[in-house]
Amino acid sequence: MRVLSANLGFPRMGANRELKRQVEAFWSGKVTDSALLKVVNELRKDHWVLQKNQLGLDIVPSNDFSLYDQVLDQAFTVGAIPKRYRDVFIKNDDLLPSALEGNMLSTYFAMARGYQQFPTEGSNLPVIDLEAMEMKKWFDTNYHYIVPEFDPTQQFKLTCNKFLEEYKQAKSFGIETRPVLIGPVSLLLLGKASPNSPADFAPIQLLERLLPVYEEIVKHLAEAGARSVQFDEPCLVQDLDSKISQSYHEAYSCLSMAAKKSSAEPIKIQLTTYFGNIVPNLAFIFPNLPIDGLHIDLVRAPQQFETVLSAAEKHPTLQLSIGIINGRNIWKTDLSAAFDMVKKAVAVLGTDRVIVTPSCSLLHTPHSLDAETELNPDVKDWLAFSVEKIKEIVLLTKAANNGIDSIKDELEANQRSIQTRRTSPKIHNPAVQERLKSIDHDMIRRRSTFDKRWEKQQEIFKLPDFPTTTIGSFPQTGEVRKARAAFKRGDISQEEYNKFINEEIKKCIQLQEKNDIDVIVHGEFERTDMVEFFGEHLEGYAFTKNGWVQSYGSRCVKPPIIYGDVYRPKPITVEVAKYAQSLTKKPLKGMLTGPVTMLQWSFVRDDQHHKPTTQQLALAIRDEVTDLEAAGINIIQIDEPALREGLPLRHSEWKEYLDWSVDCFLLASCSVADTTQIHTHMCYSDFYDIIDAISCMDADVITIENSRSDLKFLGAESFTYPNEIGPGIYDIHSPRIPSKEEMEHRLKEMLKRLKRNSIWVNPDCGLKTRKWNEVDLALKNMTEVAKKFRTMGYQV
Repeated sequence: MRVLSANLGFPRMGANRELKRQVEAFWSGKVTDSALLKVVNELRKDHWVLQKNQLGLDIVPSNDFSLYDQVLDQAFTVGAIPKRYRDVFIKNDDLLPSALEGNMLSTYFAMARGYQQFPTEGSNLPVIDLEAMEMKKWFDTNYHYIVPEFDPTQQFKLTCNKFLEEYKQAKSFGIETRPVLIGPVSLLLLGKASPNSPADFAPIQLLERLLPVYEEIVKHLAEAGARSVQFDEPCLVQDLDSKISQSYHEAYSCLSMAAKKSSAEPIKIQLTTYFGNIVPNLAFIFPNLPIDGLHIDLVRAPQQFETVLSAAEKHPTLQLSIGIINGRNIWKTDLSAAFDMVKKAVAVLGTDRVIVTPSCSLLHTPHSLDAETELNPDVKDWLAFSVEKIKEIVLLTKAANNGIDSIKDELEANQRSIQTRRTSPKIHNPAVQERLKSIDHDMIRRRSTFDKRWEKQQEIFKLPDFPTTTIGSFPQTGEVRKARAAFKRGDISQEEYNKFINEEIKKCIQLQEKNDIDVIVHGEFERTDMVEFFGEHLEGYAFTKNGWVQSYGSRCVKPPIIYGDVYRPKPITVEVAKYAQSLTKKPLKGMLTGPVTMLQWSFVRDDQHHKPTTQQLALAIRDEVTDLEAAGINIIQIDEPALREGLPLRHSEWKEYLDWSVDCFLLASCSVADTTQIHTHMCYSDFYDIIDAISCMDADVITIENSRSDLKFLGAESFTYPNEIGPGIYDIHSPRIPSKEEMEHRLKEMLKRLKRNSIWVNPDCGLKTRKWNEVDLALKNMTEVAKKFRTMGYQV
């Protein structure tokens, strides 16, 4: 008997983002579905071989791979395909279950991205215009999942056998895996009622109908020889109604029975939680939930260890999976401290009942440090990406089974790194620490109330009703990326690069003026990413060459690393903003990223609380705001899309977080005169949960995602907003171009809740991922709708 090592999920994109490139080639029609799936199969194989044969993991996951999103995969698997997609793509249900190919693949991507078909004149093809499904943040991460839709009349059916094919594929290579599935209760809790469902309908009411499909999944896996299956139930770390306890009992009693009936050697059921503390919901699990294993996140919630360990001890056959390697951040683990937790678990449960794992799926960390040849050696020595984290897991497991001396050399090297980082002068800057002490109440409030500021701003800007703007970024074309890469390689000079960027800015402003946008942006062509760009100009940040993580679909981001105290050495955006403003007589927005988003979308230092780090970021942004205003830029947008994302998963912890995070936004924005208009932007979260806190940010204008979620933000019963607001009028994460009629409908719905002189007209988010022709047509429709509403005088 021995302690086992395991992984809960591996990054999908590949060491060099192979999946991203192949999926996007498929979307653009450059490769067939069979060519796409061939690359996918090879990539999965490489990941299994890497984890099992090269790194030495005992338990390797399968079905953690996804072409877009794991929640969409699970909804698709159980047949939760909304009728609007099924009617277009799936003509014969008798063909199911099926592999994810052909029409099934078209259906899948239509659900994720939307789909449009406008036949040429004379064609017999029908017009098809399908919007994408809603997208939301995955708990408090920057990963986005597709929100399942459930209808009261929903009938579930095993629709896709991806989970089985991937298990069999790994087995054909001689690798036994543990399939990963979103658990039935979390799948329903993460979903939403379909449009026009009764007000009293909740998807969890469908559990009894859903469970037979999960039983079928267990049966198929058992027949194929699977020894265990991982059911992810992350909702167990949230505040849950006590009635949900019965749902968990019903679900896992059913699955346990299915596992026992499925084969002579029952397949083991592991319940997996992460991102928080399960102790408040521990009664949902013990004493009556018939599971074989339980995973807990001891990085985010180490305080639950003793309680859960004590509960597990009373169940002599239960294995406890201890998540002691951080699956969401990139710092090297203190192996000595982690081994103390392993020893404690083994002392209580015995070697055969302990599994060493990351805290959550490694989806949230980059692939490997191998490519980071240009990273500062000191900083690199403090880091561990996914491959390195698995090595840490294997080392700790080896120590548990063979004694601590079996990893003596590795442990000594690890402790040197930990100590060097702790005492490094790179981390601590006395001047920054002193400046934090100077923050006072006057620095976090505007000089006048909004009504007084509004009057002064209107005198200057003279904006019409329903003023139009965009969120900031414009298409980052292949030419832009090529020029940036050439500049970084030294193939073109700074002067040549600046000339290219200026031409892109000019083109962007001309397009906005052609479409009569009221408040112009410069397009952000000089920026790789809204956080990375600013981080590159701040001290205390480090940057990777290949540290990509998935944000949604094929969209990857390369989060910078905050390793020490942060400050701004010199202005960042002022010269570009001045140049852009010189090209137009219309007001131009200075575009900045807010301090909370800079924090949330970076890999953050873990040696201090997030609050002082965010205050440092706020002071750096405040300096930039002050300089922009002095340069004559009198509309400044400070984006905070991650404010809701950082909200703790337990309501009892909300107030503390919201107090300091809102204060940090105010610290960044409140140095300006009344005549300077402060905007902010937020997207892809349930913002109605924190609307009071958003109001306290006191931005003159907030633009907010509203279309992808089908106006849900405005539909909240308690919704009010005291200043000006631009709920997004079309979804930019889909390639489809919205019609004027669609936009008119959304604007009419806004008028049911908002005063006409408070509404701005804008897209859901930035246009970086779109093509120029899509942007041109969509903005043309948008401004024409705004003008129509002005002239027709729409009122509630």
